[in-house]
Amino acid sequence: MSATTFFEKRAELAKIRTERARAIAKAGGYSAARANAVLPKYLDLTVSEALVLGLLQQGISTFVSVFGHGSTEIGEVLRIYQEAGLLRVYGVRSEIEASHAAAALRWVTGEKAAVITSIGPGALQALAASIVPASDGFGVWYLLGDETTEDEGPNMQQIPHNEQGQFLKLFSTMGHAYSLHTPLSLPTALRRGLNTVDQPHRAGPFFLLLPMNIQAQTIQNFNLDELPKGTPPRLAAAADFGAYAQAAEAILQAKRILVRLGGGARQSGPEILEFLDLADAVAITAPVVLGVIPDAHPRNMTIGGSKGSLSGNYAMESADLLVVIGSRGVCQSDCSRTGYPQAQHVININVDVEAVTHYNKTTALLGDAGPTLARLSEALRQRGRTAIQEVSPWLATCTQKREEWNAIRASRYAQPTLFDPVWGREVLTQPAAIKAATDWARANQVVSFFDAGDVQANGFQIFEPDGPGQIFTDGGASYMGLAVSALLSTALTQKPFYALAFSGDGSFIMSPQILLDGVEHGARGCILLFDNRRMAAISGLQQDQYGHDFATHDSVEVDYVALANSVRGVLGLHAGYSTASLITALDQAKNHPGLSLIHIPVYYGPNELGGMGVYGRWNVGNWSTDTQTLRHEIGL
Repeated sequence: MSATTFFEKRAELAKIRTERARAIAKAGGYSAARANAVLPKYLDLTVSEALVLGLLQQGISTFVSVFGHGSTEIGEVLRIYQEAGLLRVYGVRSEIEASHAAAALRWVTGEKAAVITSIGPGALQALAASIVPASDGFGVWYLLGDETTEDEGPNMQQIPHNEQGQFLKLFSTMGHAYSLHTPLSLPTALRRGLNTVDQPHRAGPFFLLLPMNIQAQTIQNFNLDELPKGTPPRLAAAADFGAYAQAAEAILQAKRILVRLGGGARQSGPEILEFLDLADAVAITAPVVLGVIPDAHPRNMTIGGSKGSLSGNYAMESADLLVVIGSRGVCQSDCSRTGYPQAQHVININVDVEAVTHYNKTTALLGDAGPTLARLSEALRQRGRTAIQEVSPWLATCTQKREEWNAIRASRYAQPTLFDPVWGREVLTQPAAIKAATDWARANQVVSFFDAGDVQANGFQIFEPDGPGQIFTDGGASYMGLAVSALLSTALTQKPFYALAFSGDGSFIMSPQILLDGVEHGARGCILLFDNRRMAAISGLQQDQYGHDFATHDSVEVDYVALANSVRGVLGLHAGYSTASLITALDQAKNHPGLSLIHIPVYYGPNELGGMGVYGRWNVGNWSTDTQTLRHEIGL
């Protein structure tokens, strides 16, 4: 093909795409354009344009991208459709950041987004970050460049191994994946993606691999009716087969009932509160569902697990009946399966057959949490049970433990500063700083994201949500850098909100590109940078297990305020050395029209007032033998 012919064809294709995009926009969007016959049923389309139309039909108009040589074709389609006002593309500096922002957007607002990368290292970065939506159950599209299908020789950046479909095999281990091997397989790929990212109970990442030679191919007379729409239906209550009667009888016979709330309980707050009173039970929550019942509710024993609370872990250790609602039984949530040593029976409600049968001695109720719990409550009422009005011995004992836990928390807040030799002065403790900031966030209706590590663990022990949607923390993958990257979601959303990112110095320095991308795209939020010059969660674990910390701290001084202020548009602030000065800085940050960073030097050391403490077991390091031995003794 001559250069002239190439440029003429390129210009003609751009003209056709531009006219089509403008017509769709004028009609009011893709669905309206189809309904009004603005778009005919059959069209000649490139694969990449058909893909964009298919995603628009699924309600995806937000694309977070790091373009490369493996994604230039789809990038051109998106450029034209953005100019027509049909979608928005956000170019960022890290595929990990792109993934975290898309996951946070879905988690906080319910809005969908697609992450776009090139082939090779970029795709692998996105794969690593996709462990967050995979672990926490949120649907995100990933559009990834892939090696060509004609195998003309090794493609640059593909896995250097002479075997077909290496990326497809690799990405299929994290979630559902599809390689667009031929143009007309697109409708199938779109349907499988739709079923994955919009799965109503446990959504996840979907990886669409786009071979570079397929993207620009033209499909003649493509039938737009083949583009899938409609979401998978929710499941109903669990089928009976006598299970409700068996569960109700177990509840009536038990004396000490504990309800474990996991991610599958997110939408079942009213049913949970009704059941707690009927069953005379207390509840503990996973970090991902803080707020599903109010922190102050008298039956809420707060967090339970390896890094739980005194009250939550007491309830775990003492319960004779466990009711699990929407939980996967992650190692830290149930102390590596040793958390319920006195439980004689388990009632498990889940939509996943593996999760619902996780424990032995289980009455499994395979169904949607809310409707299933409502039917179980009805089964109790049919047996004469009414809401318990008096305080039972079980509730009284648990309430005493909850008061003891509240006293432990209050003792940390009463001593907000401690001397730290690294800083050479008294500085704020993490508990005091987190308490002040989270109270401020709740009072100002600000969303709180928590990064992995010590800040996260102290955070979910401290936060006191009175409803859902106030705190978001990744309890499945515990991904460092998630919180700061999640701030970008404030720019992606059509439902504006302000957010705080609670992040340690280690997590922040893994994802500092948010300072640039936040300014570029108009993020509104503040990074609270808790600086103790170490990975404190791991230092503490090393010291607890072996008496020494090793290779988890450094001596490098960083002026984070100057770093933040070096990016035009970012406001860098110092928190000072009191909770009052921290609140003043938060007020200044909130008044700033963009992204802010508050540097908070914090204490690390042996003083127990510097942290919230550990109340459970965990199958790690030199604890493993004892933990595993206990697990097999319990046999649950």
